[in-house]
Amino acid sequence: MAARAIVVLVSLVLAVVAGGASAQLSSGFYSRSCPGMLKAVRSALHPAITRERRVGASIVRLFFHDCFVQGCDASLLLDDAPGLRGEKNAAPNKNSVRGFEVIDAIKAAVEKECPGVVSCADVLAVAAEESVVFLGGPSWEVKMGRRDSTTASFTGAENNIPPPTSGLANLTSLFAAQGLCQKDMVALSGAHTIGLARCTNFRDHIYNDTNIDDGFARSRQSGCPRTAGFGDNNLAPLDLQTPTVFENNYYKNLVQKRALLHSDQELLNGGAADALVRQYVGSQSSFFKDFVVGMVKMGDIGPLTGSSGQIRKNCRRIN
Repeated sequence: MAARAIVVLVSLVLAVVAGGASAQLSSGFYSRSCPGMLKAVRSALHPAITRERRVGASIVRLFFHDCFVQGCDASLLLDDAPGLRGEKNAAPNKNSVRGFEVIDAIKAAVEKECPGVVSCADVLAVAAEESVVFLGGPSWEVKMGRRDSTTASFTGAENNIPPPTSGLANLTSLFAAQGLCQKDMVALSGAHTIGLARCTNFRDHIYNDTNIDDGFARSRQSGCPRTAGFGDNNLAPLDLQTPTVFENNYYKNLVQKRALLHSDQELLNGGAADALVRQYVGSQSSFFKDFVVGMVKMGDIGPLTGSSGQIRKNCRRIN
């Protein structure tokens, strides 16, 4: 009984500490120290998405993969270095996450505007919101004031990020571990309305699953050979209809059993998330509202604030 009391007490303390850190974030954090920050971000980001609209999806994914590993601290952006094993080569990220050079360009533009002021973690958070808006999605006030980590967690990247083979229970559990409820998970999964996925991540679904439209499966099989090691990096759109526009067609695909990933179709497969998926099918505004709530909550995961961490000059390495 005493041991249980200690566990509860530690959990409460950790919750208070985490809550205190996120409470230090604010949308006006740089209003005086770097008033031109947003303009600088847009000056580098918007041309990049115009050249390749997939970049917007890639930036959103970077933010997600960063926040799920020791919080939104830009640890994902760190390259491997002597004494530091980064997260880029962990299984969910290797040959998969991309857009680092765009973040580099954004950071350079922001540094030119106000050197040593804006963290890479905040650059990534703002770039994710700007990407969603640029591709037609909702906007929100991004809370800022995060600082950058001086560490990374390869193990965290291996274990915390939901794989595309996940069932509903595993998805729900991994999001819950980050303080996000099942509703947040279903709404945030809607980010798959933009972007592409590699054959290696959807091969099993299109060849072995039964909860998939036959015609859709055959069409994806034409670009993704059954045998592993062949065509692994061949790409297909996560949203069959409009992969470069942020809207609710992703959920409509689930109703038609045309999800590219096993984990996506799990959201509408006779389980607890079915009703919410159907709600988003019928109401894009409802999806947008819940997506914004989820993104703000995700941005609050474990930020470094105050004197913790640092403001990196180069997002790829510690100062």
